Amino acid sequence: MQNVTVLGAGSWGTALAFVLAENGHQTLLWSHRKGQADEITKQHTNKKYLGEQLLPHNLQATSSLEQAMQHSDVIVLAVPTKAFREVIAQFVTILSVPKLFVHVSKGIEPDSLKRISEIMEEEIPQEFRKSIVVLSGPSHAEEVVLRHPTTVTAASTDLSAAELVQDLFMSEYFRVYTNDDVIGVELGGALKNVIALAAGIVDGLGYGDNAKAALITRGLAEISRLGAHMGAKPYTFIGLTGMGDLIVTCTSVHSRNWRAGNLLGQGKSLDDVLEDMGMVVEGVRTTKAAYQLSKQHDIEMPITAALYAVLFEELSPREGVDQLMLRTKKHELEDFKSFD
Repeated sequence: MQNVTVLGAGSWGTALAFVLAENGHQTLLWSHRKGQADEITKQHTNKKYLGEQLLPHNLQATSSLEQAMQHSDVIVLAVPTKAFREVIAQFVTILSVPKLFVHVSKGIEPDSLKRISEIMEEEIPQEFRKSIVVLSGPSHAEEVVLRHPTTVTAASTDLSAAELVQDLFMSEYFRVYTNDDVIGVELGGALKNVIALAAGIVDGLGYGDNAKAALITRGLAEISRLGAHMGAKPYTFIGLTGMGDLIVTCTSVHSRNWRAGNLLGQGKSLDDVLEDMGMVVEGVRTTKAAYQLSKQHDIEMPITAALYAVLFEELSPREGVDQLMLRTKKHELEDFKSFD
């Protein structure tokens, strides 16, 4: 059994802390809000994110970042992409020994176009990094804390570090595979949020299964196209962090991105949707970053481009669908010829 720290007491950070504590690890969950930390420790709930679900009694929480960092040499970062640099800046000054960092955030930083592991490499001095591992896959926190079967991937260029993370999290309901394709795992986890927003729009417009099946399939094609160009292994995208994550995020009411897209399809403005959601919708920021990446690498990403226009250029959702349907004729598999 090990000491493990989880930074970020949102739904996913709490669910991962739940798994670790149930596995017998001395788990400390950090929240920047003292009231939330006290609730988790004393009442064993996190009602804002997980309702009345009871948390393990051995799961402790703190609002002291110094205490959280000193607790363990394994640090799981479960904070939104937009808060990543800010949180690292808070703890990097108190690092004194190397730690294994695991990140579970699914996003790309707009403008810099950095993946999360690249941000970590920039912000955390090398002498304080044992390794960086990405933990990603088709997983809703609401189902994990109900102990429903869930599978994810631990990816790192350091396979021994990925295997350590695999050992920490593996349980009878939480299965972890390993992978060395960090680029593919991070891009798949981030870009599926873009397609999930679009899938929600399709549902909000009242279109049926035909439209959603087409969107998911062609969404995977453009994710794979960009990913392969950026150095990912194409077959990663037919795995858990590609197709798996795409299916769960595009079809589940638990998905924030799908719910946000659904409201957009019903005619609500982006500002109203984000206010109504009350939680981070990673796909909005990631759409901007994905659009910028497509331009930078000269990769055709029509779904991303249409969604970007809906979110940021006042194109109506229905016009965005029409734009996609009326594109120039294509061969279905031309995206994959270079993979042969």
